[in-house]
Amino acid sequence: MKKIIIYLYALFSFNKIAISAETGGMPQLNPEFWYSQIFWLTITFGILLIILSKFILPKIRNNLETRKSQIMENIEIADNQKTSSEKNLKEYDKIIFDAKENAKKTFNLAKEKIQLDLSKEREKIENELNSEIDDIENEIKDLKKSSPEKINIIAVDTAAEIIQKLIGVEANKSNVSAIVNEQIKLMKDK
Repeated sequence: MKKIIIYLYALFSFNKIAISAETGGMPQLNPEFWYSQIFWLTITFGILLIILSKFILPKIRNNLETRKSQIMENIEIADNQKTSSEKNLKEYDKIIFDAKENAKKTFNLAKEKIQLDLSKEREKIENELNSEIDDIENEIKDLKKSSPEKINIIAVDTAAEIIQKLIGVEANKSNVSAIVNEQIKLMKDK
């Protein structure tokens, strides 16, 4: 109930104010009040200008300068890091290039060493083979020198055995030896 009474009182007083404004017109447009309005307008906006210029704008200016200096620092740091990264990249490329060159040198040295070892081993084997060939050639020469005598002995023994088997008489080895020697001389002359 109290609420209804307050509501009705407010409605009545609002209605009263509205009716009085209609009868008097708008006071802002009444020339009698212009000087006071200009005075209060100047004071209000002057105070607002002073508050803005002394308190609010310096804070905004400081924030902008702080942001600008922070951005400039970040740009400078980024440039330094970029320069550092480029320097590190160049050093990395140089290290890789040096490593490749070192690997090539090591490979070439190993290749030369292997080739040198192979040539030494080949010379050693060739020398051993030549030595063995010389030994075999000497044996063959010795066999050639001793073989005619052995061949003569074998030929005489074989011929004597053949004569004994064919004729049934034992042949004189000195006669058979003389015949074999004559035949060998005839074969050498041809």
